[in-house]
Amino acid sequence: MSTGHILVQKSMNLQGEVALSGAKNAVLAIMASLLLTSGKSVLKNVPAISDVKQMIGILESLGVTILFDKEHNVLEIDTTSLDHNNIAQECVKKFRASFLVLGPLLTRFKDVKIALPGGDEIGARPLDYHIKNFIKMGAAIHHEDSFLYAHAKKLKAQKIVLDYPSVGATENLMMALVLIPGRSWIINAALEPEVLDLITVLQKMGASIEIVSPAMIKIDGVEKLHPITHTVMFDRLEAGSLLVAGAITQGDIYVPDAHVRDMDLFLMKLEEMGNKVICNKNGVGVRIKGAARQRAVSFKTAPYPGFATDLQPLMMIAQVVAHGTSTIVETVFENRFLHAPELNKMGADITASGHYAQVNGVKNLYGASVLATDIRAACALALAGLVAEGQTHIDGLLHWKRGYETLDQKLRDLGALLELCEGAPTVAKKVTPAIGAKKVERREL
Repeated sequence: MSTGHILVQKSMNLQGEVALSGAKNAVLAIMASLLLTSGKSVLKNVPAISDVKQMIGILESLGVTILFDKEHNVLEIDTTSLDHNNIAQECVKKFRASFLVLGPLLTRFKDVKIALPGGDEIGARPLDYHIKNFIKMGAAIHHEDSFLYAHAKKLKAQKIVLDYPSVGATENLMMALVLIPGRSWIINAALEPEVLDLITVLQKMGASIEIVSPAMIKIDGVEKLHPITHTVMFDRLEAGSLLVAGAITQGDIYVPDAHVRDMDLFLMKLEEMGNKVICNKNGVGVRIKGAARQRAVSFKTAPYPGFATDLQPLMMIAQVVAHGTSTIVETVFENRFLHAPELNKMGADITASGHYAQVNGVKNLYGASVLATDIRAACALALAGLVAEGQTHIDGLLHWKRGYETLDQKLRDLGALLELCEGAPTVAKKVTPAIGAKKVERREL
């Protein structure tokens, strides 16, 4: 049975200025990192999304006291009474980032029992990158009945070479190594902006950690870390969602919080399509003016600074309504084209096999009932609904809520006909326009 759906009607020429929320992919790791400290920390710009709620549940089960001011997006976390023995396993099972508590708990308490995590259906995302390196550091690890048990009398500093620049593994290992005496290295490390935000947090805590060359992190273990105050980075993936919305609806959208450096290649591809992309000279703030006739472009996902895999579903819908044929190569996850057959239900012409997808642009899309299997697919299908004739019904509201705080309201403020509906659909419902949509100022940046 459906637990919620998204209704979208055709909405062209979205216009306005819109603020970004804090980054989901940054805040979850930062919340886990606070387990390395004892005392009260304050995080600002924290998005009120379901994944944050689940992480709060995990931390509270460990004896952490939490106060979340959702109105001002401020999270107070007091780890003074931390107890590692009662972790909320049901919360852990619900999303992949929950596994990030393993590194901090193992390095502090040397004994952890944790459920194997769940999350989006977009690939294996192996935990081996984490586990085999914890073993190399001196931990004994085994799993049974969907639980992982980790124990260590003593953890040792290590030179770690990752087989792949995994974001989760880089974060988990960094958090463990910062409290281990001696010098450690992580080679072939992920250096996504969200990883850099975590490094900034660890440095604020008193960790000796630095990037010494591309994809190499040096860590000198310290005895103790202290609480911090930190403002979480803005969500570059939400920025990408909004900019694609502006492009495909031939709109005019300004995102003042978007950091150009974090999404260079993505912006370049939007520009290649014929859209006008205007960036502030200080590198913060992006405006897009969607072209009336857009050209298809090909791209390949890769770890940062390559094209982000989380932006692939969003850029795919831009290719669906562009003129020409594009080829998309997905190198990060082996199962990340699940949105393609759903887009085909709406009239798209996509052939996907393995790591490759060919998209032949079409003139028109048509509203349909479709299924979202992950966070970015939910957004991509909603964006498709903005340019489709009729009404689009997307089953998968839970995925949307995992990753987006108020994106639905932000899109409505720009002029979109989009509504989030709890529970199973009953009768057909017409989406009504938002009142007082904010028009963008006609100024050059």
